[in-house]
Amino acid sequence: MSAARPLEPWRWLGVPMFQAIIATILFGIPLRAFGLQLPEPVFPMVLAFAWAVIRPSMLAPFGVLLLGLFLDIFWGGPMGLWAVCLLIAYGVALAGRTMMAGQNQLILWGWYGLATATALAAGYLFVMLDTKSTPGVVPMAWQFVATIVLYPFAQRLIDLFEDADVRFR
Repeated sequence: MSAARPLEPWRWLGVPMFQAIIATILFGIPLRAFGLQLPEPVFPMVLAFAWAVIRPSMLAPFGVLLLGLFLDIFWGGPMGLWAVCLLIAYGVALAGRTMMAGQNQLILWGWYGLATATALAAGYLFVMLDTKSTPGVVPMAWQFVATIVLYPFAQRLIDLFEDADVRFR
Protein backbone atom coordinates (compact mmCIF):
# COMPACT_ATOMS: atom_id res chain seq x y z
CA MET A 1 0.00 0.00 0.00
CA SER A 2 1.45 3.33 -1.00
CA ALA A 3 1.44 6.35 1.25
CA ALA A 4 -1.30 8.92 0.72
CA ARG A 5 -0.40 11.96 -1.28
CA PRO A 6 -0.60 15.47 0.17
CA LEU A 7 -3.98 17.11 -0.26
CA GLU A 8 -3.04 20.02 -2.51
CA PRO A 9 -6.02 21.39 -4.49
CA TRP A 10 -4.26 21.25 -7.86
CA ARG A 11 -3.43 17.59 -7.26
CA TRP A 12 -6.79 16.22 -6.13
CA LEU A 13 -9.02 18.70 -8.00
CA GLY A 14 -7.13 20.25 -10.91
CA VAL A 15 -5.38 17.23 -12.41
CA PRO A 16 -8.48 14.96 -12.30
CA MET A 17 -10.61 17.76 -13.81
CA PHE A 18 -8.17 18.09 -16.69
CA GLN A 19 -8.13 14.31 -17.18
CA ALA A 20 -11.95 14.14 -17.21
CA ILE A 21 -12.13 16.93 -19.78
CA ILE A 22 -9.56 15.23 -22.04
CA ALA A 23 -11.33 11.86 -21.72
CA THR A 24 -14.69 13.47 -22.56
CA ILE A 25 -13.21 15.11 -25.65
CA LEU A 26 -11.54 11.88 -26.79
CA PHE A 27 -14.73 9.85 -26.37
CA GLY A 28 -16.69 12.60 -28.13
CA ILE A 29 -14.77 12.06 -31.37
CA PRO A 30 -17.25 10.71 -33.95
CA LEU A 31 -15.28 7.53 -34.61
CA ARG A 32 -17.15 4.48 -35.82
CA ALA A 33 -15.88 0.93 -36.07
CA PHE A 34 -18.13 -1.73 -37.61
CA GLY A 35 -21.03 0.74 -37.41
CA LEU A 36 -20.62 1.22 -33.66
CA GLN A 37 -19.71 4.47 -31.96
CA LEU A 38 -17.73 4.91 -28.76
CA PRO A 39 -19.95 5.14 -25.67
CA GLU A 40 -20.37 8.52 -24.01
CA PRO A 41 -19.77 7.90 -20.33
CA VAL A 42 -20.04 10.82 -17.95
CA PHE A 43 -16.40 11.01 -16.86
CA PRO A 44 -17.02 13.86 -14.36
CA MET A 45 -19.36 11.52 -12.45
CA VAL A 46 -16.23 9.75 -11.20
CA LEU A 47 -15.01 13.01 -9.71
CA ALA A 48 -18.38 14.03 -8.27
CA PHE A 49 -18.46 10.74 -6.35
CA ALA A 50 -14.79 10.50 -5.37
CA TRP A 51 -14.49 14.09 -4.18
CA ALA A 52 -17.49 13.67 -1.89
CA VAL A 53 -16.02 10.47 -0.43
CA ILE A 54 -12.49 11.84 -0.02
CA ARG A 55 -13.50 14.80 2.15
CA PRO A 56 -16.01 17.61 2.44
CA SER A 57 -14.62 20.65 0.68
CA MET A 58 -15.66 24.08 -0.49
CA LEU A 59 -13.76 23.73 -3.77
CA ALA A 60 -15.15 20.37 -4.93
CA PRO A 61 -18.73 21.53 -5.65
CA PHE A 62 -17.36 24.40 -7.73
CA GLY A 63 -15.22 21.93 -9.66
CA VAL A 64 -18.28 19.74 -10.21
CA LEU A 65 -20.23 22.80 -11.37
CA LEU A 66 -17.50 23.76 -13.85
CA LEU A 67 -17.31 20.21 -15.20
CA GLY A 68 -21.09 20.13 -15.62
CA LEU A 69 -21.04 23.42 -17.52
CA PHE A 70 -18.24 22.04 -19.70
CA LEU A 71 -20.42 18.99 -20.52
CA ASP A 72 -23.35 21.26 -21.38
CA ILE A 73 -21.21 23.28 -23.78
CA PHE A 74 -19.41 20.25 -25.24
CA TRP A 75 -22.54 18.15 -25.83
CA GLY A 76 -24.72 21.14 -26.75
CA GLY A 77 -27.31 20.51 -24.07
CA PRO A 78 -29.33 23.01 -22.08
CA MET A 79 -26.99 25.17 -20.00
CA GLY A 80 -26.92 23.96 -16.41
CA LEU A 81 -28.40 20.49 -17.02
CA TRP A 82 -25.24 18.49 -16.35
CA ALA A 83 -24.10 20.92 -13.69
CA VAL A 84 -27.26 20.24 -11.67
CA CYS A 85 -27.13 16.49 -12.34
CA LEU A 86 -23.51 16.23 -11.21
CA LEU A 87 -24.22 18.34 -8.13
CA ILE A 88 -27.09 15.99 -7.28
CA ALA A 89 -24.71 13.03 -7.58
CA TYR A 90 -22.19 14.88 -5.39
CA GLY A 91 -24.93 15.51 -2.82
CA VAL A 92 -26.01 11.85 -2.79
CA ALA A 93 -22.42 10.74 -2.24
CA LEU A 94 -21.82 13.39 0.40
CA ALA A 95 -25.01 12.43 2.24
CA GLY A 96 -23.97 8.77 2.29
CA ARG A 97 -20.34 9.47 3.13
CA THR A 98 -20.59 8.34 6.74
CA MET A 99 -22.31 5.09 5.71
CA MET A 100 -19.60 4.42 3.11
CA ALA A 101 -16.73 4.78 5.56
CA GLY A 102 -14.89 1.50 5.98
CA GLN A 103 -16.96 -0.38 3.41
CA ASN A 104 -15.44 -2.65 0.79
CA GLN A 105 -15.14 -1.74 -2.87
CA LEU A 106 -18.27 -3.61 -3.93
CA ILE A 107 -20.44 -1.58 -1.54
CA LEU A 108 -18.80 1.64 -2.73
CA TRP A 109 -19.47 0.57 -6.33
CA GLY A 110 -23.14 0.19 -5.36
CA TRP A 111 -23.15 3.70 -3.90
CA TYR A 112 -21.48 4.98 -7.07
CA GLY A 113 -24.19 3.27 -9.11
CA LEU A 114 -26.87 4.85 -6.91
CA ALA A 115 -25.36 8.32 -7.30
CA THR A 116 -25.05 7.81 -11.07
CA ALA A 117 -28.62 6.51 -11.37
CA THR A 118 -29.94 9.45 -9.35
CA ALA A 119 -28.07 11.97 -11.52
CA LEU A 120 -29.16 10.36 -14.79
CA ALA A 121 -32.77 10.03 -13.60
CA ALA A 122 -32.76 13.72 -12.67
CA GLY A 123 -31.30 14.55 -16.08
CA TYR A 124 -33.97 12.42 -17.75
CA LEU A 125 -36.72 14.27 -15.88
CA PHE A 126 -35.21 17.70 -16.56
CA VAL A 127 -34.87 16.99 -20.29
CA MET A 128 -38.42 15.63 -20.35
CA LEU A 129 -39.71 18.84 -18.74
CA ASP A 130 -37.62 21.00 -21.08
CA THR A 131 -38.52 19.29 -24.35
CA LYS A 132 -42.02 18.14 -23.34
CA SER A 133 -41.24 14.70 -24.75
CA THR A 134 -39.58 11.60 -23.38
CA PRO A 135 -35.91 11.04 -24.22
CA GLY A 136 -34.73 7.61 -25.33
CA VAL A 137 -34.46 5.17 -22.44
CA VAL A 138 -32.07 2.77 -24.22
CA PRO A 139 -29.37 5.41 -24.91
CA MET A 140 -29.66 6.58 -21.31
CA ALA A 141 -29.32 3.00 -20.09
CA TRP A 142 -26.16 2.55 -22.21
CA GLN A 143 -24.78 5.80 -20.84
CA PHE A 144 -25.50 4.55 -17.32
CA VAL A 145 -23.68 1.27 -17.98
CA ALA A 146 -20.73 3.08 -19.59
CA THR A 147 -20.54 5.42 -16.59
CA ILE A 148 -20.72 2.82 -13.82
CA VAL A 149 -17.94 0.86 -15.51
CA LEU A 150 -15.71 3.84 -14.67
CA TYR A 151 -15.92 3.14 -10.92
CA PRO A 152 -12.35 1.76 -10.65
CA PHE A 153 -11.10 5.26 -11.54
CA ALA A 154 -13.11 6.69 -8.64
CA GLN A 155 -11.70 4.03 -6.33
CA ARG A 156 -8.17 4.87 -7.46
CA LEU A 157 -8.71 8.55 -6.71
CA ILE A 158 -10.21 7.69 -3.31
CA ASP A 159 -7.28 5.40 -2.49
CA LEU A 160 -4.79 8.12 -3.44
CA PHE A 161 -6.23 10.89 -1.31
CA GLU A 162 -8.50 9.35 1.34
CA ASP A 163 -5.96 9.57 4.17
CA ALA A 164 -4.20 12.72 3.00
CA ASP A 165 -6.04 15.18 5.25
CA VAL A 166 -5.16 14.53 8.89
CA ARG A 167 -8.19 16.49 10.10
CA PHE A 168 -10.50 13.69 8.91
CA ARG A 169 -8.59 10.65 10.22
